[in-house]
Amino acid sequence: MKFAGNLEHKYQPSEWMSQLAAQQPELRALLELSEEARTAAGFRCTLDEICQQPSTWRQTAATVASMQRRLQGFLDGCRSFVLTGSGSSQYAGECVHPALRAATGISACTLGGGWLLSEGQRALPAERPLTLISLARSGDSPESGGVVEWLLETEPQVRHLVVTCNAQGHLATRFCGDPRVLVVTLDDRTNDRSLAMTSSFTNMVLASLGLGYLADPSAYSNIVENLAGAAEQLLLRHTGAVAEMARTPFRRAVFLASGCRYGAAREAGLKLLEMNAGRIPTMAETYLGFRHGPMCFLNRESLLVCFLASDAQVRAYEEDVITELNRKQLGARKLIVGAGIAPALLAAGDVAIEIPAMAEVDDNNVAVLDVMIGQLLAFFRCRAEQLRPDSPSDGAISRVVNTFTIHRRKEQRNP
Repeated sequence: MKFAGNLEHKYQPSEWMSQLAAQQPELRALLELSEEARTAAGFRCTLDEICQQPSTWRQTAATVASMQRRLQGFLDGCRSFVLTGSGSSQYAGECVHPALRAATGISACTLGGGWLLSEGQRALPAERPLTLISLARSGDSPESGGVVEWLLETEPQVRHLVVTCNAQGHLATRFCGDPRVLVVTLDDRTNDRSLAMTSSFTNMVLASLGLGYLADPSAYSNIVENLAGAAEQLLLRHTGAVAEMARTPFRRAVFLASGCRYGAAREAGLKLLEMNAGRIPTMAETYLGFRHGPMCFLNRESLLVCFLASDAQVRAYEEDVITELNRKQLGARKLIVGAGIAPALLAAGDVAIEIPAMAEVDDNNVAVLDVMIGQLLAFFRCRAEQLRPDSPSDGAISRVVNTFTIHRRKEQRNP
């Protein structure tokens, strides 16, 4: 399977960063600073971690391909997938499970780590055999290990696939001798050193998407290559427009999306919130859900970010909502992301981010591109707020959630 429109840029990591610095005016002044200067300005890690994503995606695809037979054997006979994580890792699962269900015909859902810990066995779907897919940047958060330890004890037939960015983390090391646990460790570059998850998020999404293509690895490689090429073009062509929008005087933001991309909307909203220390309240909603109350969140100081589907029927609903918002004159400005964006959807001051590859790759696979838009918006707004993207918080949040007590529900051990 080969998608049309493969882009010609396939840079090596160092070459790619040099190319960005040479060709993208908005990034040139930042990327050409010395490491000491970027550290002093508080963005030594975050900007590199956003910009390196195309090359890390290709490496993740190679990692999944190298484990194809092991993964196929481990998942053989599975009748249900549960993706789990906390915060951004949960949203990564939400970007994947509809696509995984569509590709495999196997039941799939996302359940937050906190939900599983608090609700116990009654939170799990009934289908067995079940595979729990744990997504974790560090693998050291209390929920990550707590969920796996609890299920190994109470549901010994459940299989555990861990997708993590940290080879030294608790999830990657604690259970490696258990035949019920298989660990996929991604390249160390994806283990973001900054507070906000960027590379880690998109790479965990793409690694998990690969589970739907184990029977057709060439199709998966082509999808990732097309996404990586599209991401390169996004950074080269659209960074300036996103940065300019980030500097406009909005004071709250709404992210709208459908299907798999709703997880991207939630993650984009969280990135803007985290990287700006809570100064910009955000909301993520589906287009059709937005009419049922959340529309009142929009005011004249609101930015509306619209991730547009390529599927004709889904887009028809989305365009209806945008047209309604235009008629009601709700919000300050819109940033619309998609392929083939109709000019009629744009009001004065709005910006369209055209990404043609989105139509070629399918809505189920493009959430990582939406998330990159959110990351750039958050980064440049953080700079405009005179905060430090690597560590914008005043201590209210941290890169890894602090240890807390794991309370066990009294449950019967299932054979």
